[in-house]
Amino acid sequence: MIYELVGSRILGPYLGTSLFVWTSLIGIILGSLSFGYHFGGRMADKKLSREILGGIIFLSAVFVLFTFVSKDFWLNLSPKIIANLKINAIVSSIILFAPTSFLLGMVSPYAVKLKLNDWQNSGQTIGNLYAISTAGSIFGTFISGFWLIPTFGTDKIILLLTGSLFLLSIPLTWKNFNKIKLFFFSSVIVLGLLWQNYSYFLQKINFIDTDTAYNRVWIYDHLDENSGKKVRRMGINNENHSSMFVDNDDLVNEYTKYYHLARYFFPDFKKTLMFGGAGYSFPKNFLLTYPDSTIDVVEIDPGITALAKKYFRLPDEPRLKIIHEDGRVFLNKTTEKYDLIFGDAFASRYSIPYQLTTIEAVKKEFNLLNENGAVILNIISSINNDSGKFLRAEYATYQKIFPKTYLFAVSESQNGERVQNLILVATKNTVEPTWQSSDKEIARFLQNRWTGEIALDTPILTDDFAPVDNYINEAL
Repeated sequence: MIYELVGSRILGPYLGTSLFVWTSLIGIILGSLSFGYHFGGRMADKKLSREILGGIIFLSAVFVLFTFVSKDFWLNLSPKIIANLKINAIVSSIILFAPTSFLLGMVSPYAVKLKLNDWQNSGQTIGNLYAISTAGSIFGTFISGFWLIPTFGTDKIILLLTGSLFLLSIPLTWKNFNKIKLFFFSSVIVLGLLWQNYSYFLQKINFIDTDTAYNRVWIYDHLDENSGKKVRRMGINNENHSSMFVDNDDLVNEYTKYYHLARYFFPDFKKTLMFGGAGYSFPKNFLLTYPDSTIDVVEIDPGITALAKKYFRLPDEPRLKIIHEDGRVFLNKTTEKYDLIFGDAFASRYSIPYQLTTIEAVKKEFNLLNENGAVILNIISSINNDSGKFLRAEYATYQKIFPKTYLFAVSESQNGERVQNLILVATKNTVEPTWQSSDKEIARFLQNRWTGEIALDTPILTDDFAPVDNYINEAL
């Protein structure tokens, strides 16, 4: 189970954490274990010895090490070879995780056969071994999810698994402990030391690669192509979720500037809510731009917030309240009222929290808003064709609840075929806006309003039926 959970963190930065990726990972590992059980049982019937069991465990350590040394090379290469996300997830899971899972599956039936000295008590023996195995899986699940991964990160855990399996094999193969095993053991130690130095090197060049309880996070600096200024980025599971200028808190990403449509749709707002924090680029800019207003930010991952405080100048500010909670859980229980709700939880191209997309969630947002309140939501999608299904489904869902719903295209306002940042605005105000403003920035945003048709050809999203991952996959 530790290996499986770590596997999700290995795939996440390159393939995302969508339902497709989890399905592929779990399915391939379970399938490999099943084959392992079968062949392990057959091998135990043909030839039984402690040395063979030790050899199987030793080989499993070898293939865990193979995962460590090959994962980044393969996952960087695979999108160039396999464009389809589903197929890529399956193939990557087979290459990186199937061999080890197959070998570990062989261990159980082989160990059971070795332990069966008394056929009269064979049921008890088998039951005890499987109870111990299951208890170990439960322990591994909790310790890896609650402590190991957020504390040590994936690479150190893989090396720890490699070393642990190797050490387990030694008592079983002591008589045949040869130069190959000694070389392998030395290699694990050397790789561990090299990785420790590599991690230190990454920090020296301002590249942070770390794990939180929810995500794998990369933080690094680079020169912005548009401004030529130094920009710091936060990549969450290999997607750019936040950017800031190193020397100021102006907004880097164009779509975040569209949240300032707030002052057009609700000029006198005071209290606002935002879903999605990451590097807190917009909340910081909000605090500077609107000194008389407050913003509550719902960010599920406290580790992300800690990184934002350390690397993204996130201030301790009484007008900024941070709630570490799943957005839907917050919607379900809050009694607060807001003038505006900003949504930046749908910025992923690989995995979206579907529970925030449904009509049940939209109804709760509607009830949270004061009179004439509005939701301003960022979505990555096209408007037309198959790559726009998620946008059209979400648009129809908001349109069902809010009296007025509008759309702004950030990059190309008249190109419905392009996958881009789209800003959906849903307001409780029933009066049609003039679409004019003396504010030059707002006037520029208003010019990018989508005035074309939006086909209502996808069903409204519900808690029961929200095929968000399928829709997003078609936009890739």
